[in-house]
Amino acid sequence: MVTHSANEPSNLPAAAAGTFTMAEDITVTRMGYGAMQLAGPQVFGPPADREAALAVLHEAVALGITHIDTSDFYGPYVTNQLIKEALYPYPNSLHIVTKVGALRDAQGNWPPALAPVQLRQAVLDNLDHLGLEALDVVNLRVGGLEGPVPGSISEPFTVLAQMQQEGLIKHLGLSNVNAEQIAAAQSIAPVVCVQNLYNVAHRGDDDLIDALAAQGIAYVPFFPLGGFSPLQSDKLEAVASRLNTTPMAVALAWLLQRAPNMLLIPGTSSVAHLRSNVAAAALTLSEGDLAELNSIAA
Repeated sequence: MVTHSANEPSNLPAAAAGTFTMAEDITVTRMGYGAMQLAGPQVFGPPADREAALAVLHEAVALGITHIDTSDFYGPYVTNQLIKEALYPYPNSLHIVTKVGALRDAQGNWPPALAPVQLRQAVLDNLDHLGLEALDVVNLRVGGLEGPVPGSISEPFTVLAQMQQEGLIKHLGLSNVNAEQIAAAQSIAPVVCVQNLYNVAHRGDDDLIDALAAQGIAYVPFFPLGGFSPLQSDKLEAVASRLNTTPMAVALAWLLQRAPNMLLIPGTSSVAHLRSNVAAAALTLSEGDLAELNSIAA
């Protein structure tokens, strides 16, 4: 049985954006942390500086973050092993969200892994590498490199729902999916979060975000800063200059103000960048700022 630290973070920077209740037993800070960049280049292999990677995880908790996003196919296995090394035994307030549905091959590619035996093994591997008896949330990752791909996801989602019934998974989510796939999954088991590509410049999920908000389902944008290449925009730069902050902080603040169900998981391998990202939780954009930023994707 996992034990927990008695020292729980409170009144810390990450709480400035408030919290969101994903389920009765899971309330998280809306400003979270994505562990993907703790692995080596192209999310493959170990980090160049292991101690620096561990320091980022320690700092995330110190800043009050209670939502860490990870996957065993980051590395592979690297980020989960780092999380366990840095943070186990986990604070009661910390919730770790992982995802399954892909593998890494020897060339660093991301082949799908959606067969029942593959999904079951992935869940068991996540449990082992994180040192947990049950995973808080497991996202089923489907689709392609360019976004969701139409088609049924009922079979792989049913596998995870069965493991939820076995007590190995507490809650289920989806990643890289469309509205029809979400509805199909909901007919099998409750969905507590959806993780898709979305940011101030890529707004294809606007209607979906609002629909999920009405249902009380969290929306977690991956690549909230544009992916491996940071978002570039004269309008971002202009707003950031007026507010004496960075364009990336503005992009994160825009997401937080976009919808109440928006949870952020910006990733970094730098403590300084982590602190800068978390500082965005306290940034308030005016109606004029929002109007200017909303025009970026037009």
